[in-house]
Amino acid sequence: MREVDKDGYLINLKDWSPETAEWLAAQEKITLTDAHWEIIYCLRDFYQSYELSPAMRPLVKHVASKLGADKGRSLYLMRLFPESPAKIIAKIAGLPRPTNCL
Repeated sequence: MREVDKDGYLINLKDWSPETAEWLAAQEKITLTDAHWEIIYCLRDFYQSYELSPAMRPLVKHVASKLGADKGRSLYLMRLFPESPAKIIAKIAGLPRPTNCL
């Protein structure tokens, strides 16, 4: 069973799996492609290193440093994760809500 908070974030981060990510993405009406997975795993790596979910600006910088300038752009991330990429990617990646995102 996947327990989520009132905003849809996993309560227990250890409950995350690729299947859980698919379920969380479906809640956001997103069908995950290889491009989505690349960003999700990039964010999970960031979280393992820094123990925090980044807001948009640090997320863009991290993606650019790991995956290249073409993917490390706000517009690219917004096409994959509309509206609020930092929050939606963190949610699907099974991570806490970025602290400075409303």
